[in-house]
Amino acid sequence: MDSEGTSSLRQSRAPVLWSAATVRALLAAMRPHQWTKNLLVFAALVFAQRLTYGGDVLRAAVAFLCFCAASSATYLFNDVCDAENDRRHPLKQHRPVASGALPVQMALLAALVLGVVAVGGALALRLPVGGIVAGYLALQLGYSLLLKHVVIVDVLCIAASFVLRAGAGAAAVEVEFSSWLLICTALLALFLALAKRRHELLLVENAHNHRRSLADYSPQMLDQMIAVVTASTLVAYCIYTIWPETVAKFGTDGLKYTIPFVLYGIFRYLYIVYSKEGGGSPSRHLLTDRPLLVAIFLYALVSAAIVLRWLG
Repeated sequence: MDSEGTSSLRQSRAPVLWSAATVRALLAAMRPHQWTKNLLVFAALVFAQRLTYGGDVLRAAVAFLCFCAASSATYLFNDVCDAENDRRHPLKQHRPVASGALPVQMALLAALVLGVVAVGGALALRLPVGGIVAGYLALQLGYSLLLKHVVIVDVLCIAASFVLRAGAGAAAVEVEFSSWLLICTALLALFLALAKRRHELLLVENAHNHRRSLADYSPQMLDQMIAVVTASTLVAYCIYTIWPETVAKFGTDGLKYTIPFVLYGIFRYLYIVYSKEGGGSPSRHLLTDRPLLVAIFLYALVSAAIVLRWLG
């Protein structure tokens, strides 16, 4: 092909690749509604009683933005890896990469740029934060390529990604990463991940063709695991609220008054999973289920009041 023909071909491709519709597809594939997961970065800020420190709030906000970029990068890469399987899924077939609305090259380029921005911004914030963000990206890379197909390991990887978010928040404001924060975060993440697997298993016919690890799960097995993790999460949080070190740290045992909100939130989510056949997208439930939203808002309000000692 001559140079004129090559030039014409490039020009004909450009509007398709960078059209407004494709840019909208890219933004959708970045899944901004999933950024609510990254709010966990602020947990250390709250429970370390640093909410009134402007510098720490700013550093936590930067860490949050870095994780938003990093998580969007992993969603894009994972969608490219899963495109063929997603086309056989009743819901995921509409994802931008699977549907063809977003070219694979554009998705990979955006993932690379977002990943570099995330690590670079985190390193500029603090070296440990950069290390955690890089570790998160490495974990997600391994998850997308291999680990998501290994039964049990797949949900443990999801839990680890949440723990890394909480750890980044602690590193950003230079506070100790509480063992209780680690335990409660990991258990809650496992609860959500197992509920997601159950939803996938029941939703998709021949689910193992969509995700190989689903062939090794059964509804009964997942129900047992959900029951164990649910009980463990509630017990761990209840013990945390009355633990002597917690009471000494906050100067009050008032955190025990947040237990009803945690109970309701978990029970409400179980209702969504078992009565509404949901659980496939925790972030969407968080943003759309009003009772769950109210419970989370009240929990945050009461927790902040206790931590900041507005309540005795």
